[in-house]
Amino acid sequence: MAETGASPLPPTPPAHSPLFRAEQFVWLTARVLEQRLFAYHFLHGGADPVETALDAYRNQDGGYGHALEPDLRGPVSQPLHTAHALHVLDAVGRCGGQRVERVCRYLTSVSAPDGALPTVHPSQRGYPAAPFVPVVDDPPSELLATGPVVGVLHRNEVWHAWLFRATDFCWQAVESLEPSHPYEIQAAVTFLDSAPDRPRAEAAADRLGRLVREHRLAAFDPGHPDTCPVAPGYAPGEHHFPHDYAGTPHSLARAWFTDDEMERSLDLLASQQQQDGGWPIRRRRWAPAPALEARPLATIQALRTLRSYARPIG
Repeated sequence: MAETGASPLPPTPPAHSPLFRAEQFVWLTARVLEQRLFAYHFLHGGADPVETALDAYRNQDGGYGHALEPDLRGPVSQPLHTAHALHVLDAVGRCGGQRVERVCRYLTSVSAPDGALPTVHPSQRGYPAAPFVPVVDDPPSELLATGPVVGVLHRNEVWHAWLFRATDFCWQAVESLEPSHPYEIQAAVTFLDSAPDRPRAEAAADRLGRLVREHRLAAFDPGHPDTCPVAPGYAPGEHHFPHDYAGTPHSLARAWFTDDEMERSLDLLASQQQQDGGWPIRRRRWAPAPALEARPLATIQALRTLRSYARPIG
């Protein structure tokens, strides 16, 4: 029998369990890639179908495009798409070899002299993009784009000449980071969770945790999110919660929050599953297709976070 990535048997999760409801949502709405990822994570699916689905987004320059990251449309390779691809490969244990060597060559070609990546390369101009990721001719180096890429490559023990400069940039950016927006803090955590110098990473994470608490960059009480100001440019209600920073109990960001704060955050996450079985997206909706494509991604991430904290999902 040909491998489909899904179980040939009827769904094993109990009907109406969070996992069963999410599975129905994924089959109804998700792209092939997210269907394969869901099957890999929750239905004993294989890694090969995930890689095959991801290949549809790969370009000849070694980068990824074709709206892999839903908020950037069009065919051209972009750092955000490529970061997304690396996280998919990491999730299925395939982040290495010639494929990643080609990715690193692409990253080298679009990085600044300091080794850092822009969030959006100017080649995006002329294609649709979310208004909160503007396209400019001379984009700045961004921790938001560079940190997650460098983190996932270090986690997989990838070594490439580009990584030396990019890692130096991340250290400088993280250790000088001032009160920032939550997505940049998340990028810093992704870097620190896998940075090779563990004592330095722990010290930097401790400083960031104090910054997050002092400047209320997380909603510590989900029942009263209004106590946490929404960052400028964010959608109304686009708060960040402890589970957004500490996606697993092993993250350095877990130490930023008390047990009670984390439990309430996870309670909120579990309660946010909607009637159709999917989880919502909190960022600003700017077009129908990106919002539709982002929800299966949010759903898979929510289930993985809950499972990592031993919360029942079905």
